[in-house]
Amino acid sequence: MGENQPNFITSSISYWEISHEEWQQGIEQEDMMAQQKLDPSEVRVFSGSSHPQLAADIARYLDVPLESTRISRFSNDNLYIQLGASVRGRRVYIVQSLFPPVNDHLVELLMMLDIARSAAAKDIHAIIPYFSFARSDKKDAPRISITARLIADLLATAGATHFMTMMLHSPQVHGFFSIPADPLTARPVFEMYFQGRDLTDAIVVAPDVGNAKSAGRFADSLGLPVAAGNKERITDREVRISGFVGRQVKGFKKALIYDDEVSTGTSVIELSHLLVKSGIEEISVVCTHGVFVGDALHRLSQEDVIKEIVTTDTVDIPQEKRTSNLHVLPVGPIMGEAIRRNYHRISIESLFVFGEEQGNPSDWDEMT
Repeated sequence: MGENQPNFITSSISYWEISHEEWQQGIEQEDMMAQQKLDPSEVRVFSGSSHPQLAADIARYLDVPLESTRISRFSNDNLYIQLGASVRGRRVYIVQSLFPPVNDHLVELLMMLDIARSAAAKDIHAIIPYFSFARSDKKDAPRISITARLIADLLATAGATHFMTMMLHSPQVHGFFSIPADPLTARPVFEMYFQGRDLTDAIVVAPDVGNAKSAGRFADSLGLPVAAGNKERITDREVRISGFVGRQVKGFKKALIYDDEVSTGTSVIELSHLLVKSGIEEISVVCTHGVFVGDALHRLSQEDVIKEIVTTDTVDIPQEKRTSNLHVLPVGPIMGEAIRRNYHRISIESLFVFGEEQGNPSDWDEMT
């Protein structure tokens, strides 16, 4: 790595004042090859229009330039895209997060993948920090699309040879891809954020059973118990949480609500009300993808029991929407490190979202 280049952890958490030595304890066993540079002449990193800042953070971590991308529209609203550097025979990484306007960002991505393929790129990596279509993972009504599978097929058809994302909404979406797929976890940055906090009388709570195992792994890393809400979704903006599955929360004073994403905030608010009735006095909301559509952040900030909202920068949250209790943690170094290890053919198991499950059951696994 260059002398001025931050390493994987310290670049993520330097502003939390976690020392280099503390982080180094966690990576002593990593292969030193993972610290090698990428060859800038062999690699091209491009960004769509959705999140150029995150793309720049990833490129900076990799110590390679972020190449320019020209994006404009014809008079009939058709997109025009041109990659700003030659990709012939090179490894191409295209960074595009799929948050609103989702469909525009998706078409941009598909066009960029197709351009790289047509221009004879050696391999093409679709880096999608937030893969929003993962929510459409099943056919739960007649005559609807399993859109996650459709988009997985479209990415491969457009030219992607590898897919990387951060925390899929449903684990089974991984299996929809016919190309290698790496769902990463943001758990390390959350663990570092809460490290050293007074978590006495605290419990981790998943809004539903679907996220219980992931919440269990997070709880295990902090030495906390875990519970899950019994949630029924009525509509996209209406849910009902009737109680808790497994462990109950009575007797605890603090709760960490842990979810993969927060969109409208309805589930979190409904769960918060139930937690307050069970004796919880203080809540931290923790989510990988802070989508926060409409006035979701404002609604969450109006709940007195919610003391902080902790998310990552997989979604670009405009400054004017951010509230005083919102904390956005960077995942560029995690994604950059995964790209580096993939480039050098090094295992990324420690960054893999499901990697810790084997041989290390969580509290939730033991309860169920």
